[in-house]
Amino acid sequence: MPLYFYRINYGQGAPAWPHEGVELPDDEAAWAEATTACGEMLRDLDGALKAGPEWRMEVLRESGEILYRLTFSAQSFEGDATAKLASSV
Repeated sequence: MPLYFYRINYGQGAPAWPHEGVELPDDEAAWAEATTACGEMLRDLDGALKAGPEWRMEVLRESGEILYRLTFSAQSFEGDATAKLASSV
């Protein structure tokens, strides 16, 4: 079975969190694993997600090739007049 690696990065230039390789049947199974893990991580925040740098999970093949990248970010528009204008249009 192919070996897949999951790398999580937070912010610009932050080191990736290491993850051991996982043997899965195919790319589709690697995608399912990534989306499930990201959903669980967001759920575990239990409302504590704050605006800030984006984070992402990359799924890599054993060769190091990036297969998928899931990117998440939260932004605050408090006090931003442009956001107010855009939402009222």
